[in-house]
Amino acid sequence: MDRHFLYQNAVQCVEAEIDFVEATFKQLKGRPARSLREDFCGTAQTACEWIGRHNENMAWGVDLDDEVLLWGENNNLSKLNQQQYSRIELINRNVLDCDITDLDAVLAMNFSYFIFMERDLMIQYFKSVRDSLNKDGVFFLDAFGGYEAAKELREERECDGFTYIWEQASFNPINSQMQCYIHFKTDEGVEMDKAFSYYWRLWTLPEITEMLLAAGFSTAEVYWEGTDEKTGEGDGIFTQSKIGTADASWVCYVVAEN
Repeated sequence: MDRHFLYQNAVQCVEAEIDFVEATFKQLKGRPARSLREDFCGTAQTACEWIGRHNENMAWGVDLDDEVLLWGENNNLSKLNQQQYSRIELINRNVLDCDITDLDAVLAMNFSYFIFMERDLMIQYFKSVRDSLNKDGVFFLDAFGGYEAAKELREERECDGFTYIWEQASFNPINSQMQCYIHFKTDEGVEMDKAFSYYWRLWTLPEITEMLLAAGFSTAEVYWEGTDEKTGEGDGIFTQSKIGTADASWVCYVVAEN
């Protein structure tokens, strides 16, 4: 019952995430990205995936939690070869005060930046990211929403050997702040209650893009997932869009250029 192992196997798909970052950056800039910073990196699984893509790729992972960084060091970075390991660094620091600069790309995934619940603080973070990018750098974020995002609910999903449980325990419509939990239960019935706890603000896409522009980014575009005509489910292909579908729940990317 290792909560970080279970999280990586239930929540993250770093291969698809880095596929999107690589392809979108090259489409926008006409060249490959080589330097990447993963903010709120947790176990740094995404940064490790980046390192494995090309022998010139460099990565930095930033997180306040030294315990999760140590887990990432012991379980993800330890699997890298010596040459790969030399191109990645984990930093135990607040993302608001990070001096890793001249970057091609910065990532803030898994809705981690939702912990900044005040507009001024969010813009401060976005400005710090912009200052960390080079002149043609790109900031990649994800976001979630839909009319079920503001509901109190509990959803279960079967994974390999365990069940992943997402709980939206409370939502305050006055300030859009919500309490969420991740629980796990093994197929043998062993439960890990509140393995992860998140208290954050449910920001809307107009708010996010407006704050990115207020922070000085030249563009802030939404990349929406297409729909598989046969299944009616998402097809995993995200394209720049001006119109989304009013689904019960959705996840999308937001891409901001310096």
